[in-house]
Amino acid sequence: MSELSYLEKLLDGAEVEWLPLGDLTIIKTGQSINKNLISDNPGIYAVINSGKQPLGFINKWNTDNDPIGITSRGAGVGSITWQNGKYFRGNLNYSATISSNSLNIRFLYHALLSKQKDIHELCTFDGIPALNASNLKNLLIPIPCPNNPEKSLAIQSEIVRILDKFTALTAELTAELTARKKQYNYYRDQLLSFEEGEVEWKALTEACDYVDYRGKTPKKTTHGVFLVTAKNIRMGYIDYDASQEFIAEDDYSLVMRRGTPELGDVLITTEAPCGFVAQVDKENIALAQRVIKYRSKNNDLSNSFLKYYLLSSHFQKKLHETATGSTVKGIKGSKLHQLTIPIPCKSKQDRIVSILDKFDSLTNSITEGLPREIELRQQQYEYYRDLLFSFPKPESVTN
Repeated sequence: MSELSYLEKLLDGAEVEWLPLGDLTIIKTGQSINKNLISDNPGIYAVINSGKQPLGFINKWNTDNDPIGITSRGAGVGSITWQNGKYFRGNLNYSATISSNSLNIRFLYHALLSKQKDIHELCTFDGIPALNASNLKNLLIPIPCPNNPEKSLAIQSEIVRILDKFTALTAELTAELTARKKQYNYYRDQLLSFEEGEVEWKALTEACDYVDYRGKTPKKTTHGVFLVTAKNIRMGYIDYDASQEFIAEDDYSLVMRRGTPELGDVLITTEAPCGFVAQVDKENIALAQRVIKYRSKNNDLSNSFLKYYLLSSHFQKKLHETATGSTVKGIKGSKLHQLTIPIPCKSKQDRIVSILDKFDSLTNSITEGLPREIELRQQQYEYYRDLLFSFPKPESVTN
């Protein structure tokens, strides 16, 4: 379809009025919640607080059939949440309860997503990021054909129909990816299960050379050598978008004086988060605190095999049983180094790595497989959403 002409045809000359969110909805804060309260009262109701995903599940609810939420504080400030049915809304999540019968709730949801940049500009970032409710209430929302509620709802419903097709496809692909990841984890653990006496076992420090990058925090710069922190290390790969910090090129040799990372080296985080594993896939990077680098001492152990074993539930279970801390789990390097790993014959290691590499590309690669497909569908949704919400604005409208 020709998107702009389609929107013009949909409006059919009808005017568009931009109304404050506070005139269209009731904005309220949820109730106080914390992880201890959730763990002491486990249940089936999702807890929606400062993130897009549930904080946990509890045995009581305070919200029903009021799915839209807006994060009010923290790193995810201003993000839009959608949660169907009964759930518990936390104190870091605003409701946006529709107070008008001439507004489609899914239309409002897509409208808020299209206004993420404007919402972000309403937030303050001095100290803990925050979004003031009084500022949020002034956010302007487009309402087509406001003087004819029936026609207005028809226009809104058609926009929702189009956009929900894209979100449904993304949800379907995401569900498939989740199923594939479960399948991958199952086969990985099966492939990495070894009977007593079947293979030789060695402590990490016996099989690998290591560098523990503890010590003074290096001076950060706006550009230079990319600094891989614990935030960048995901379960299986380095996410270079999760955090972007740099050190000066002149400081690189001093910061990395204990040992520079090489392609294929295996990284593991010791705290916040504990036990996340990745493999170095770029040259000329620096490593920050709370990261330990392992490298096989010889050809008896493949670094890629080591990565997969450290990711397995077998090793993760041992690691978390050894870790300490009530709120934030952490493990001392001296304890981590003593954990044991299997050393099967090289041909078996290579076969296992070959199988798991294929699964990994399908479930984690952002250049191929399902993650890439999901990213493309999300971009497609955002493209059409922004076009369908490109309603004309009078000169007096500023956001």
